[in-house]
Amino acid sequence: MRAVVFSGTTEGRAFSKQLGALGADVLVSVATDLGAEEQGSAPGVTVRAGRLEPEEMTALLQGADLCIDATHPYAVEATKNIRAAAARAGVEYHRLLRAPSPLPEGALVFAGAAEAARELARTEGNVLLTTGAKELGGFAPIAPERCYPRVLPTQEGIAACEAAGVPHRNIIAMQGPFSRALNEALIQQFEIRWLVTKDGGAAGGFAEKVQAAQSTGAQLVVLRRPPEQGQTAQEILNLCKEKML
Repeated sequence: MRAVVFSGTTEGRAFSKQLGALGADVLVSVATDLGAEEQGSAPGVTVRAGRLEPEEMTALLQGADLCIDATHPYAVEATKNIRAAAARAGVEYHRLLRAPSPLPEGALVFAGAAEAARELARTEGNVLLTTGAKELGGFAPIAPERCYPRVLPTQEGIAACEAAGVPHRNIIAMQGPFSRALNEALIQQFEIRWLVTKDGGAAGGFAEKVQAAQSTGAQLVVLRRPPEQGQTAQEILNLCKEKML
């Protein structure tokens, strides 16, 4: 069985390795070299790095038996493109879901970055942005000197901060996962009043951010996860086992 896994997430990496261990021919597509580095090597698994246009996704899926979308829960456009590419290629599509987290009492929840930014622009105090470099443009209403974005230590991450006008002294370029203690240390070091996050679940260190905000008195601000339907990794693995019998 040949499967194409669109990944770049913790659960995608684990799933692809488990599928390869079953004897499947697995091609993992990740957007960046960092994603390929994190994926590593495993028996039965081949990794392709680089962002794909929709037609390139379709070409990649030609001849595959299964398409598994293990991209980030907030990567709505990517999921839309992958689903459409699988349909064009005539390949069975499955969405691998990451379990959501219970939102703590007192958290401020917004539909997206723009809505959260409009509200935060009316406040005072430093803002720790842990939503990724791609979201920085949405926080433009907040004075750049108030923003402390935590981004991946890549050229793209730093460039996004520079494009947003964030002072270099405010840029936190680090690769997770992050412990509660490290989150607390950053909040204290940079006198953070507002901690902005996505509901990244256990894989995204959401609980550690919640705990750090609660212990330091920072206000937790959550960008609501887009609704979607799919299956757990185990459910898809079980399906693959049946197909390989």
